[in-house]
Amino acid sequence: MKRIIQTGNAPAPIGPYNQAVAFNGVLYISGQIALHPETGELITDNIEDETHRVMQNIRGILESEGLSFEDIIKCSVFVSDINMFSRINAVYGQYFNDVTAPARELVEVAKLPRLVNVEISVIAAYKNQ
Repeated sequence: MKRIIQTGNAPAPIGPYNQAVAFNGVLYISGQIALHPETGELITDNIEDETHRVMQNIRGILESEGLSFEDIIKCSVFVSDINMFSRINAVYGQYFNDVTAPARELVEVAKLPRLVNVEISVIAAYKNQ
């Protein structure tokens, strides 16, 4: 059965979607951008801070379900400028290690919501389900 996930530890959706959906032992987290969940402020001063905020939003959803970055099995990273890849990757890599790193793609797109520079969606697996 599909279960809708909603937490105050990540920004509320800005459209007709949910923060995440759990189904058959898998958690599907919608694309996260650098919106601060408490203030609604968009963090785009530099790509490092922006990427950290995205990852913190993902962490907030994971933790609301008793999960962590180790439970992520797949990430999709969308960037507005592929030339920022190394800077984004340096921040992204702080949340994983060689053993826990998920499968991933990183692609450049023409535009992202609210004209942000990075958006990340993830798929995680629940333990013991």
